[in-house]
Amino acid sequence: MKKSWLVATGVLVFVFGVGTGMAAKKTLDANTYTGMEKTAAGKALLTEALAQAGKGSWERIGVGRVYLLAGMKEEAKAIFDAVLVKPDASDILRIARAYREAGDWQSAKPLFDRFAAENPKDQNDIAEIGAYMMLAGDRARAEALFAQSFSRGESIWATLAAAAGYLGVVPQD
Repeated sequence: MKKSWLVATGVLVFVFGVGTGMAAKKTLDANTYTGMEKTAAGKALLTEALAQAGKGSWERIGVGRVYLLAGMKEEAKAIFDAVLVKPDASDILRIARAYREAGDWQSAKPLFDRFAAENPKDQNDIAEIGAYMMLAGDRARAEALFAQSFSRGESIWATLAAAAGYLGVVPQD
């Protein structure tokens, strides 16, 4: 009898907690963006998104990427610089990808180089970086990264990234 009472109590606590969490979920006010000029609406939504991101690095990088691709480089750089204070390896790679996607190779390349230096055993990402180097015209660096990647064994994703680089196709990240 005690066991079933404990199970029932646990279920009730769980259901109550989920219900409370759902009821407390904040919704975005439509006045934040409706009827506004597109750029102003986008900026207002990015402000909300950054608040929603909290301390999440991937989330903040996502916000920074939109700022960057929308031409708001200073806002993006401020977000990226804050993440790069104490980044995970994947943060460095994601920020480098965003800069590359925006056509800012000068900002992307040092981050790709940093990632490759700090993560020499990361087979698939090393090949992806090699593809970006190939696309940027640095065949010698690309082929060195491909060799480094392939020395770790076979990987379809590494092989596809290298093939993409040679064929002028941006690798799938």
